[in-house]
Amino acid sequence: MSTTSPVAEAGRPATDPRNRSSAVRRVVALTRANALLMVRNRLTLIYATVFPLVPMALLVANPGDAETGVTAVVGVLFLALLFPVYYNVLSLFVTRRDELVLKRLRTGEARDGEQLAALALPGSAVALVIIVATIGVGALFDLPLPANAPLFLVGGLLGIAIFVGLAFATAAFTKTAEAAQITSLPVMVLATVGTLVAALPDSFARVVEWTPIAAMDALTRATWLDADGSIAMADTWRDAADPLSVLVVWTVLAVVLGKRYLRWEPRA
Repeated sequence: MSTTSPVAEAGRPATDPRNRSSAVRRVVALTRANALLMVRNRLTLIYATVFPLVPMALLVANPGDAETGVTAVVGVLFLALLFPVYYNVLSLFVTRRDELVLKRLRTGEARDGEQLAALALPGSAVALVIIVATIGVGALFDLPLPANAPLFLVGGLLGIAIFVGLAFATAAFTKTAEAAQITSLPVMVLATVGTLVAALPDSFARVVEWTPIAAMDALTRATWLDADGSIAMADTWRDAADPLSVLVVWTVLAVVLGKRYLRWEPRA
């Protein structure tokens, strides 16, 4: 994923605040255009905004049960990272690339990083809103607030970064938006396996614990299950250290893969 170096605009240094302001305006304009594409596709919009909240229905049957509540939250994270983030960014990037929109934009003022940010922001913003909303929805069904909400949100942000990077990497092997249904399967399987860690034999579970969603599960339980204050905040951070480390490693790996394989022009 090559990126262009900062170039001065109108003879001004690249570090000039006016250049940064222009970059922000370009990112906002491109993000608005990409978000409009997502909104116009009703099926994509439903999958991005409604489908991820379905697991919270578990709280209707078991209000106030912490274990059920955390299972529901993990389900929300799983779907929010897969659909509004991973699959939406993948299909959006491939569509814009095949229409040569990205190639044309690269000949103008928009820098590569600005284009990538604008492609990732709509789905990422939706996922972040959904992740934050789980706290409020859970409270409506007597689910205690997380003992360490900032750490829970950090995990959500790392998850978003991971699946954005994987989306850009997958796009390199995806000829058309329709083909994304096939090329996305390896990442979908990787994510799904992470939800099964509790049901696997210990020998397999130890391997699966290194997958992103399994790490999100462990981090959520570390930051949420003891929300009654029975353990100290320091203990929460200690319990969350391993899954947080896994998420950081996956974030670095996803960024490296994205930079290595991203293509700006349609595949031959």
